[in-house]
Amino acid sequence: MKLTILESPYAGATPEIQERNILYARECLKHSLMLDEATIASHLLHTQVLDDTIYEERTLGIQAGTAWIEVADQMVFYCDYGMSPGMNEAKAQAKAAGLKVVYRTIHADS
Repeated sequence: MKLTILESPYAGATPEIQERNILYARECLKHSLMLDEATIASHLLHTQVLDDTIYEERTLGIQAGTAWIEVADQMVFYCDYGMSPGMNEAKAQAKAAGLKVVYRTIHADS
């Protein structure tokens, strides 16, 4: 199994968009697992215990997620809803570390 960091949009301009993004991230996580990848989706995991609206907690969650770059085989970006600012920052960090970057979509209408 490839050690995989999953990136997808999380925050949204409205609660409905954020809920859509959470459901989408779950779909992406399952998709990645079904591709025989050992996947971490820190934006799903850490936001269950940290408050994403509190700067210090959001920063801690981001730092914990990016620590995985040192051991991961790849970072996969699910782009059906575009690239968020956080995803672009993660991409820059992955590229700076020489980590393989993969782009995917899972919805046929994307």
